[in-house]
Amino acid sequence: MRTVIFDLDGTLADTSGDLLAAANSCFEGMGMDVRLSVEEHAGTAVRGARAMLSAGLERETGRAADQAVIDAQFPILLDAYESAIDVHTVLYERAMDAIGQLRGNGFAVGICTNKPEYLAEILLTKLGVRGEFASLVGADTLPVRKPDPEPFFEAVRRAGGDAARSCLIGDTITDHATARAAGVPSVLVTFGPGSANGSAEVRALKPDALLDHFDDLPDLAVKLLGH
Repeated sequence: MRTVIFDLDGTLADTSGDLLAAANSCFEGMGMDVRLSVEEHAGTAVRGARAMLSAGLERETGRAADQAVIDAQFPILLDAYESAIDVHTVLYERAMDAIGQLRGNGFAVGICTNKPEYLAEILLTKLGVRGEFASLVGADTLPVRKPDPEPFFEAVRRAGGDAARSCLIGDTITDHATARAAGVPSVLVTFGPGSANGSAEVRALKPDALLDHFDDLPDLAVKLLGH
């Protein structure tokens, strides 16, 4: 079965506001003045908790972040994020319409994310769309995470799909590298927080296709994976 696997943060949903709020709660708890903003740090947010902690600590101290501090704050940030996971998060325009059309056209769809699986489950459930995806593989589902290709392959398998007729939709170099390692088409969105500088960064990666709007996805999937 033809299969389309999606990244989550910055691809299906803009989660940057809630992620940054969780990081800022850590900085506040440490008595720091620094705060990360959506305008400046949305791209950092989609790279994950450790990237946000590192960015804030480096801005506050003017030197490389202390890994011991990051390790100590990491679970605190996850707890803060879980408690307010869907305050600012929104699905991208017509994302679910496109996914519904893919399913109607006989495609399997799933998610492969570097967000911890339990947080992805909570978020998708709160957004009311968990049932639309046949699989969900997170950062901790397997011993390895993206850009290792195995989480992608596992997402395809759990969706009942065929890796030989699959592709990965993402927004960062991590997703691009995952698709390349898996030997499948790489599709990068041009609208996510990871696509800073007017999408120049994702265009420079030269993926197999760029996705400017979810309305274009059903036809693009047929073009990449056939009828």
